[in-house]
Amino acid sequence: MQFRDFKEIDLNAIELIESEVHTYPWTRGNFLDSIKSSHKCFMMKLNNEIIGYAVIMFVLDECHVLNISIKKSMQKKGYGSDLLKEVIRRAGLAHSKTIYLEVRSSNHAAIHLYDKHGFNEMSVRKDYYRAKEGRENAVLMGLVI
Repeated sequence: MQFRDFKEIDLNAIELIESEVHTYPWTRGNFLDSIKSSHKCFMMKLNNEIIGYAVIMFVLDECHVLNISIKKSMQKKGYGSDLLKEVIRRAGLAHSKTIYLEVRSSNHAAIHLYDKHGFNEMSVRKDYYRAKEGRENAVLMGLVI
């Protein structure tokens, strides 16, 4: 398994994963904006196949996880933990003191993963995400590193 920054050339594979795992996926434009904004955009490869990616942003001594995803067929195999550990490692290298992220309140698997890695629920953002019927709350989680 290897991690490396992704570039525009990698976006076809990343967009496929994004649309497969998210009801309201990021667009190519969202990813391009993150790349142009110097957010840290990196992917996880296994046997030369992109199986996951993360987009993180650093603000002062904070790291914000903007997007983190694992290919559907590779979920529940420990790769999400590996990708999250890489986020935490990179945040530490950037001298971040805290990592923040939002997660859909219905995404119990992701919340469990973040709990397992020491993230704590900090608050709930009401009606944060679009949903099939109206809006859905986001759980704001944080990890002090």
